Amino acid sequence: MTHVSERNSAGSNGAEGADQPWSAGAGRPGRKRSVTYADAGVSIHAGDRAVELLKSKVKKTTRPEVMGDLGGFAGLFKLNTQKYKSPILASSTDGVGTKLVIAQQLDIHDTIGIDLVAMVVDDLVACGAEPLFLLDYIACGEVVPDKVAEIGAGIADGCRYAGCALLGGETAEHPGVLRPDEYDVSATGVGVVEESEILGAHRVEIGDAVIAMRSSGLHSNGYSLVRHVLLGAGRMRLDTVVEDFGKQRTLGEELLTPTKIYAKDCLGLIEETDVRAFSHVTGGGIPGNLVRILPEHVDAVVDRSSWRPQSIFDLIQAKGRIEDTEMEATFNMGVGMFAIVSSDDADRAMAYLTGRGVEAWQVGEIIEGTGKVQMMGQYTRG
Repeated sequence: MTHVSERNSAGSNGAEGADQPWSAGAGRPGRKRSVTYADAGVSIHAGDRAVELLKSKVKKTTRPEVMGDLGGFAGLFKLNTQKYKSPILASSTDGVGTKLVIAQQLDIHDTIGIDLVAMVVDDLVACGAEPLFLLDYIACGEVVPDKVAEIGAGIADGCRYAGCALLGGETAEHPGVLRPDEYDVSATGVGVVEESEILGAHRVEIGDAVIAMRSSGLHSNGYSLVRHVLLGAGRMRLDTVVEDFGKQRTLGEELLTPTKIYAKDCLGLIEETDVRAFSHVTGGGIPGNLVRILPEHVDAVVDRSSWRPQSIFDLIQAKGRIEDTEMEATFNMGVGMFAIVSSDDADRAMAYLTGRGVEAWQVGEIIEGTGKVQMMGQYTRG
């Protein structure tokens, strides 16, 4: 992570007044010392300490292409152009929305970074790109080194899971704008894909199979509605144990479940099968994201009865009396990623993903149509 450099205090280089630059009000009686950055609420020392705590974690995310070390003004990455005939760089940027509020309320900060990485790298892999590196940005009301290190450790963990380097970033202290316990995070990632191997709507054909990959839960979308329904109108507490979640699991634990990172699973699937496209299910839900990879002459048929959404979705819908269409337009409903593959490779694709520990099943197919998603049947309940 990059950060502001430490500045020396006035008068620290010798006798009082020696070689000091002129300043307005110099020599006024009664003034004991000059105002410092710390007086305004910004601690450079705390920022430096947070970076030191993170260094060992960040080093574990390195790749052979990474040049230099932390602390420079820019992260350096040497792209292996010999590996590609026509390399195309892909980029993505995102945050985690108001899921941050739950983390701050529970004072648990070591998983939110995984969510952040997932939101970025799984958008990159949707076009077939291998995530290469990621840059993060943390803005907080007050830099508490241990807290920033927890956030950064989660980001580093996410990068390791995705196989990309955490190349650098920025931690900014915003006193007077954010409360001391508040923070926000964002990240930008860069990936690479061979031009002839870019995935997307242009590859999707009638007869292709639609394969679903199980989500780990809510992932990082819809939390404003979740907080309104469960913590606001529903008056639930984050430490409430919800029987349907199992194993004495609390509402807070469920809501902070890290987003599943599919990057390596998807890249491996590309090598093993004929993948046409991926759809990362984020804001907009299943229909809103699946439609993005459909050409105008086809429809995607999705059979709801082929899976059961996690209990958290039932709880949200029941507490908020939310219509089915609103749920599907907001949440992933148990599917975090779709793969469109050749029908001949459907069984192979599911076997490969299952072997990697990803619950996967055929949820539908591509038929002749007008570029729409047809949601059929009813979800399995009970």
